[in-house]
Amino acid sequence: MLHLVSYVYILSSALFILSLKWMNSPVTARRSVLAGEVGMLMAIAGVLLSFHVFNWEWILAAFFIGTAVGIPIAYIMPMTAVPQRTAMSHACGALAAALVGTAEFYRANQIHETLSTFVMVPLMLETLLGFLTFTGSLMAMGKLQEVLPQRPITYRNQNLINFLLFGIAAGLGVWLIVNPAQTWIFPIFAGLSLVFGVLLIIPIGGADMPTVIALLNSYAGLSACAMGFVLGNKLLVIAGALDGSSGLILSIIMCKAMNRSFTNVLFGAFGSSRWPKDTPKSAPCAAPARKRPRPFWMPPPPSSSCPAMAWRWPRRSTRFANFSTRS
Repeated sequence: MLHLVSYVYILSSALFILSLKWMNSPVTARRSVLAGEVGMLMAIAGVLLSFHVFNWEWILAAFFIGTAVGIPIAYIMPMTAVPQRTAMSHACGALAAALVGTAEFYRANQIHETLSTFVMVPLMLETLLGFLTFTGSLMAMGKLQEVLPQRPITYRNQNLINFLLFGIAAGLGVWLIVNPAQTWIFPIFAGLSLVFGVLLIIPIGGADMPTVIALLNSYAGLSACAMGFVLGNKLLVIAGALDGSSGLILSIIMCKAMNRSFTNVLFGAFGSSRWPKDTPKSAPCAAPARKRPRPFWMPPPPSSSCPAMAWRWPRRSTRFANFSTRS
């Protein structure tokens, strides 16, 4: 059975790689989607075969609920709302990864199992990226759907506050890696990660959300890759690495296409134009003077290409002008 699962994982990994490859052309895009779906189905089947499942009821309930929600969304959603749908998918995937990491952390502490540093480091990384990607993707979806204001929401010392918040969360994560028994730190760590995801996205304008969604896709993939290290699942490591690297490359390409540096995406507040203080303010543009329309009975002015009509223009214009004056 284990050899069969290994073969299934290899085929699933190959299908995931081919799915990304075939996405490069519109001709093979449908084949790419089909390959990704078959690869994911084989991956789920391999996971179920590799473990002894005790509660099939929960798995089947989750399967049918997800199918009942996903299929109507795919059919009802218009093509113009694909970015919002993508952001929602990132939010759900990142939340799932963060919740798996949270459950694994508390499970190990409940049975007094000591997690090694090799496991705790990806577990903290998984939960940090998962929670911040969850709230960040929700903010991106709200801006695209115009539920939230699309303008950048900035405040004083914004980058400094974000760095401090991220530093505190990272410090708490290091503390948990060194001393996993301090379970009271984990809710604070998770809460700071959720808040950081919100503060990371709100300073970005709505027009730049596609680049942000590509970057959040990379975060979600890295979170899934870290979850693979925590659970010891090689296929999850491969799929997460593919997702994270492709999302990162896509975000860099989009930044170059929009003539933006990648640091603007990382540090936020790149959705608005900022002018230097010494830039002179231009005078308000005056409305152009509106000429009085020429009456339809007035002949047009003579053209330089028609000299034969030029000598008759004064007489005709005077005559029509007198006529318009008498009337």
